[in-house]
Amino acid sequence: MAEQEDNVEGFMVESDSDSNYLAGYVQKKFEDVESSRRDEEERWLDAYRQYRGLYGPETQFTSTEKSQIFLKITKTKVLAAYGQITDVLFAGQRFPIGVEPTRMPEGVEEAVHFDPKAPEELLDELSKTYGFAGDGKELPPGATQQSMRDLYVGSLKEDLEPIEDKLKPGYGKTATSQTISPAQEASKKMEKLILDQLEESSASKHLRSTAFEMALFGTGILKGPFALEKEYANWDDEGNYSPVIKTVPKVENVSIWNFYPDSDAKNMEECEYIIQRHRLSHSELRGLKKRPYFREDAIDDCIGMGTNYVRKWWETDLEDYRNSYNVDRFEILEYWGNIDKNMAEEAGLEIPNEFDNVDTLQINCWVCHNTILRLVINPFTPKRIPYCASPFELNPYSFFGVGLAENMTDTQQLMNGFMRMAVDNAVLSGNLIFEIDETNLVPGQDLSLYPGKVFRRQGGAPGQALFGTKYPNVSQENMMMFDKARQIADDATGIPSYSHGQTGVQGTGRTAAGISMLMGAAQLSIKSVVKNIDDYLLQPLGEAFYAFNMQFNYDPSVKGDLEVKSRGTESLMKNEVRSQRLLQLLQISNNPALAAFVKLPVVLRELAKSMDLDAEKLINDDREAYLQAEIIKAAGAGMQAQQPQNVPGINPQDPSGGGAGNIGVGSAPLPEEQGFSGVPRQTPETPPDFGGMQ
Repeated sequence: MAEQEDNVEGFMVESDSDSNYLAGYVQKKFEDVESSRRDEEERWLDAYRQYRGLYGPETQFTSTEKSQIFLKITKTKVLAAYGQITDVLFAGQRFPIGVEPTRMPEGVEEAVHFDPKAPEELLDELSKTYGFAGDGKELPPGATQQSMRDLYVGSLKEDLEPIEDKLKPGYGKTATSQTISPAQEASKKMEKLILDQLEESSASKHLRSTAFEMALFGTGILKGPFALEKEYANWDDEGNYSPVIKTVPKVENVSIWNFYPDSDAKNMEECEYIIQRHRLSHSELRGLKKRPYFREDAIDDCIGMGTNYVRKWWETDLEDYRNSYNVDRFEILEYWGNIDKNMAEEAGLEIPNEFDNVDTLQINCWVCHNTILRLVINPFTPKRIPYCASPFELNPYSFFGVGLAENMTDTQQLMNGFMRMAVDNAVLSGNLIFEIDETNLVPGQDLSLYPGKVFRRQGGAPGQALFGTKYPNVSQENMMMFDKARQIADDATGIPSYSHGQTGVQGTGRTAAGISMLMGAAQLSIKSVVKNIDDYLLQPLGEAFYAFNMQFNYDPSVKGDLEVKSRGTESLMKNEVRSQRLLQLLQISNNPALAAFVKLPVVLRELAKSMDLDAEKLINDDREAYLQAEIIKAAGAGMQAQQPQNVPGINPQDPSGGGAGNIGVGSAPLPEEQGFSGVPRQTPETPPDFGGMQ
């Protein structure tokens, strides 16, 4: 194929090498999808101008229109929607993704019940009370009551060691049994692992950027997880800097302007390929050499050929019309998608034997200057393109969604028009319009008007030379139309004005309860947006992280038959409300008839989460709870055994004792009381004799 013209899927590529042939294929795919989304780019640019308060070139002002004011109501609505979305997503102070065990793990029994029995002698020892000399129960030197209990707790744990590998947190059929749930422990560890990875990748920051573009342009893009080598600061014992390099899963926001999906696809599942456009500096391009499978020679060749970045037609507007500078950057195309296997082989890709019986391969290819910088088979199993795209408002006939700015384009124009008319009218009506009878004035005078102006009249000329006319003020009517257009904008966007601080709300909204009701109704429009984020962004992202760890993590304890849950819509119920409802549920569980139906450990953990507390640190797991329950039960039995039983004069319930069961009650005065004549009570040097009950 070298030094010839080849036809690939209907287009001609002139190549001098097999590698350049594939690079030309990627470049042509990019040009095709770029031309197909021109209409989308125009919509996004209009939305951006609305947000920035800029008039487009199609807007023409007449000579009578003096005011060119632009009221940025679109910006207010976009920021309000963005704030509500992020408030909902991060109400729980954590990334809204969770992991749960499957209800019935395939090939595994749903539950195995275990009832560990502590030895009788162990419980006897736990019931002991220490501290009296000569009874055989004195504390060893240096020991305390707590240290002795801890000692025997260790013995109880040793009793459970033979089944430690099988015992998992769960819920028993009886008060003394536990349920072995094989996937529950793994789900906790997998969830913590994923959340740690997301935190390390600053995923919350990237999710917020994605939510902003969703609200403004209609679509938000997240990329990940993909492997990236991260440098961690580290110093050795001698103070020398020796960073630790670790491969971690990475997540990042991809601007919609640099995202080019398959033009025939309506969603990510239908995409045959995705192309991401990068704009890299010299240092960033050199930095690619440190990443796996990048061809260092090809990168050096690209740097030697110089920068090749050419700004797109829409970038001038995005950069506030700054045309006076050159862009000293490289344009890199990152391709994820299917290609013919023969094309990959001819480009120098080593293909494992497992792909002998396939005709196409899913690859990742980076191209610059018609040169391949990286070419690998998609490493993920199952095969997936590492991008997630969520619409603000779903358009079932297009890949890209509809944004808030587009929904209020007409009303924004109306508000601008009525406000400009109101301002122009206010200027005219605030000044007099003059008529001048020039026949009454000396010819050749300057007729302009200004404070202190003097006009010279003709001698003996009759009548008034200057007439002042008041222009009618109709700005009030213009402002009424402005308010009407603003109400239409509220309806069109689902973001009412009172939700972002507008005053003057009438009727129900004048009370605290009414405002609460209105705010609750306003959240309904955001609910559908958050649901889109759950379905199209968080759920596939969480599943991708789960698959990533199942494939590349070597810790078997985090692996299991698990399922990922997106939790964006869960946060629509505020933590305060959740806490109240969970506390109510705990109160209900005090009813013995209902307690058996309430999963108290789950309720406690959810309550801790709603209070922004770390449930893992504060609440025992089921194994620890079982041990603690045994200790409490044994301690209770020991304390009961130490209570005096039927001792005359001592047991309050013994009617044979003096005082008819009431200690210290009688006619004789007690010490420190008036009339007491006995010897004051002294602290005995030896423990008193309680009939052998020590």
